[in-house]
Amino acid sequence: MKTIVLRINKDLRNYLCHFTKVGISILLLMIYGSAFAQKKYDFQVSIYGKGTPIILIPGYSCSGTVWTETVNHLKDKYECHVLTLPGFAGQAAIKEALLENMRNEIIAYTEAKKLQNPILLGHSLGGFLSLWIASTAPSLFQKVIVVDGVPFYPGMQNPNTSVEEVKKFVDKDALIAQFTSMGNQQLSVYAENIARQLVTDSIKAKTIAEWQVQSDRVTLASAFYEMMTTDIRQDLAKITIPVLVLGSKYETLEKSQQIPSEQYKYVKKLTLRNTNSKHFIMYDQPIWFFKELDTFLK
Repeated sequence: MKTIVLRINKDLRNYLCHFTKVGISILLLMIYGSAFAQKKYDFQVSIYGKGTPIILIPGYSCSGTVWTETVNHLKDKYECHVLTLPGFAGQAAIKEALLENMRNEIIAYTEAKKLQNPILLGHSLGGFLSLWIASTAPSLFQKVIVVDGVPFYPGMQNPNTSVEEVKKFVDKDALIAQFTSMGNQQLSVYAENIARQLVTDSIKAKTIAEWQVQSDRVTLASAFYEMMTTDIRQDLAKITIPVLVLGSKYETLEKSQQIPSEQYKYVKKLTLRNTNSKHFIMYDQPIWFFKELDTFLK
C-alpha cells in the first residue's frame, strides 16, 4: 500500500509540474504575443466612424482634435483615424527626427492595420507629411488631400532656393535654445499672436496657442527645422494617385495661385483650389472646405 501511495504521489507531482510548465508557457505566450500583436506607435490615434479609412494628420503643434468638425462631417461614410503627433499638444516626445520617423510609422501603421485603400488628409505640416508618405508608398493609398501645405516651405518665398542655402540661415541649436528659454507665459503670448494671423476665430486662436504651450519645446524647434530643411518637391513625381490641394489666401490672389502651381508641378493628377481664408481653412471656411472634400472623395 505504501509503495502504491508513493507512486501516486510521484505521478501527481510529475503531472502538477508538467501542468505548471504548460501554464507558464501559455502565460508567457499571452504576454509576449500580445506585445508583438499590439505594436506601439509614437503617435496617438483615435478612430471614429465606419467606411473607407481616412488618416487625418494635424499641423504643427496641433492636437488631433483640430479635426473634430471634419470628423463629424465624415464619420457616417468614412473610418477616421485621427492622429496627434509625438511632442505636440501634450503627447510624449521622441528623440528621433519627427517627420521622417512619422512618415515611416504611419506607413507601418497602415500596413499593420491592413487598411484598404486609405486616404491621407493633412493640414500644413500634416499635409507635408501626407505628401512624403504618398511619395514613399504610393501603392498603399487611394488619394491625398493637403490643406494649406507645401512640399518645401522656403520655396514659397523663393522657388529657386535649396536646402543648402536655407541651412546657412537656419540653425537648429539656436532654434532649440530659443524655444527652451521661453517660459509658458511668454510662449503663450507669442503663440496666440501668431495664431491670430492663422485663424479668424479668437477662441480657436487661443486653443491653437494652448496646444503649442503644451508641446515639447525641443520638438517645436526640431520640427520647424526639419520643415525648413526638407525638400520633397521632385519626389512628388512618384505619386500616381489623385492629389487635392486646398490653399488659403497668401498675400495676393495671384500669389495664392502661383505658389502651389510651382510647388506641385511634378504631381501627375493634381487638383488645386483656393479660397479667401486664413491658414486654418477648415475653421475659417468650413462650408467651402466640406464641399471640396465631398467632391474630391466621390
